[in-house]
Amino acid sequence: MTARKKAILFLCLLLTGLPFLHAQNKAPRFGKISPADFDVKAPVFDSTANAVVVADIGSSEFVGNNKGWFTLEFRHFKRIKILDKKGFDAANMQIFLYTDGENVDGLKATTYNLENGKVVETKLDDKSVFTDKLNKYLSVKKFTFPALKEGSLIEFTYTQHSDYLRHLQPWEFQGEYPCLYSEYEVGMPNFFQYVTLSQGYLPFDSKTSNSRTVNFRVTIPGGADRDETGTFEDQVVDHKWVMKDIPSLKEERFTTTPDNYNSKIEFQLARYSFPQSIPKDMMGNWLTVCEGLRKSENFGSDLSSNNGWMDDVLNPVIKGAATPLEKAKKIYAYVRDNFTCTNHSSLYCENPLKTIFKNKNGNEAEINLLLTAMLDHVHLSADPVILSTRSHGFTNELYPLLSRFNYVVDRLVIDSTAWYLDASEPWIGFGHLPERCYNGHARVVNTEQPLPVYFDADAMMENKFTTVFITNDGKGVLSGHFQSIPGYFESSAIREKLHGKSEKDFFKTIQTSYPAETEISDASLDSLKRTDEPIAIRYDLRLKNDTGEEVIYFNPMLAEGYKENPFHAADRKYPVEMPYAFDETYVLNMEIPDGYVVDELPKSTKVTFNDDEGFFEYLTAKDGSNIQFRCRLQLKKANFKPEDYATLRDFFGFVVKKENEQFVFKKKK
Repeated sequence: MTARKKAILFLCLLLTGLPFLHAQNKAPRFGKISPADFDVKAPVFDSTANAVVVADIGSSEFVGNNKGWFTLEFRHFKRIKILDKKGFDAANMQIFLYTDGENVDGLKATTYNLENGKVVETKLDDKSVFTDKLNKYLSVKKFTFPALKEGSLIEFTYTQHSDYLRHLQPWEFQGEYPCLYSEYEVGMPNFFQYVTLSQGYLPFDSKTSNSRTVNFRVTIPGGADRDETGTFEDQVVDHKWVMKDIPSLKEERFTTTPDNYNSKIEFQLARYSFPQSIPKDMMGNWLTVCEGLRKSENFGSDLSSNNGWMDDVLNPVIKGAATPLEKAKKIYAYVRDNFTCTNHSSLYCENPLKTIFKNKNGNEAEINLLLTAMLDHVHLSADPVILSTRSHGFTNELYPLLSRFNYVVDRLVIDSTAWYLDASEPWIGFGHLPERCYNGHARVVNTEQPLPVYFDADAMMENKFTTVFITNDGKGVLSGHFQSIPGYFESSAIREKLHGKSEKDFFKTIQTSYPAETEISDASLDSLKRTDEPIAIRYDLRLKNDTGEEVIYFNPMLAEGYKENPFHAADRKYPVEMPYAFDETYVLNMEIPDGYVVDELPKSTKVTFNDDEGFFEYLTAKDGSNIQFRCRLQLKKANFKPEDYATLRDFFGFVVKKENEQFVFKKKK
């Protein structure tokens, strides 16, 4: 036996522990179905459900393996009642696995139907289980339950084996369907230390921890020598979490992603520590993680290469640039306009930067790392910045958990001014980021100062200014001119919408937002290709008027303004997360229609929201034959706590009501 094997065996003999899934007194068990079990209806707390999870039970345990180390065994049992056809999607199952080092065994799945008072079971055929390879790292095992009907009970069980101790299975208590009972148990040996991250608004019905002394058995492969097996003792702590009567996780408007608020538990391996040995740090810190990223061939190793091939590319690009900022803008425009992004949710490169350059396409990480390398090659100070997009969820500022990140942008520093760049979108200008990037904490990947940066939606103020002039043309028709300058994000959205389309298509959509008697003409979009600036929307209006009408009702907001309250639900458990703060001003100057007088104008009003967090202003004034109207809506922040929801909903309810009030003109006698 080698000295290394002896050392490992010696450490193993000091330890012990094999947790197991304790029998549940009340929770159901696989294969134990009676007619009474079919008596499951949509719960009162989620009465519109199409399916109900009767029980969702999991456990994770560490077992010694024959590789001289440990394996994670995750056991999962789940039972679901299908209430109607809309709940059939609950019968489509997926199990995600790493291609190497993970496998599933003991997979059993059965559909039960109650026919003439008897339980009829249909088992899943092994041939109906398919495995798809997602990429070189991940695969997914998929199956659908057979003989599915309204009222079916379905259940499955399996065991998943994993050599990746960093990936102790997380557990989601909340999901697409309401759940009556959810339980997760983890037996943690003392020598593996994990950080437990818990989130969500729902309380645990029980949360317990119990210690026990058990035995481990580890076999060390001998190669040409004989295998060595050790049995040893140590303390294992069984942690168990239980929730009952869990409502489904519903997606609500102005929520970045429901996953941020799902009730769940995650684990991160912090270190392992064996007796009489030096503890090994597994999580690291931001400095060591950034050092690893800069050295990784899947991220930053090309940044420190000579990259001499870039000379022939960049010399003509930066020709004529007199300042570092001009150089940076030229390089940014070159990358943005000559490379196509194939995926906007990647943390790593799949190909070397030179291959990306030759192919003229890549994911957003590859394109922005190429931009970083090019800026660095001309001696500009540039670093990658990793972040999580709004739909991907929050990062953790305290712990360097790379799985929480899915996006790469660039930070350029010139004369102490930082510019953040994303060259993956053709409609994004220099110094701007897409809306999806404003999700809070991000991290500069720098080996000396891996600083946090914060892309907060609250800090982004979107300004929009609209003016409308309407006059009489002497022929019983009101003619007008409309001009609107939206904020940068709305401008970017319009540029994206028009990508590959004509302006005519854009204005055709605007025309449909007006009533049939209103025509738009001479329409134009200014600054459409100047991506650093907001665009300007302009067109002329003709409002046909039936001069025989005794009364004319006219909404001064025309096609602008809120037609309905964006907050429908009576209450809300999650924060409101708008993409940005905003300040929208709408000004109308109009002549009173010929042959009519003002019968009624809406009352002027101004209301504030939460004292100084916003306001709504609605002002009308008549001056001879003219009416001046001004409407302004401002929210100074984008994120609001759940306790602010009722006030916010009432505020927008008032806005909607007011913006739908009308001028009333009465025919002259």
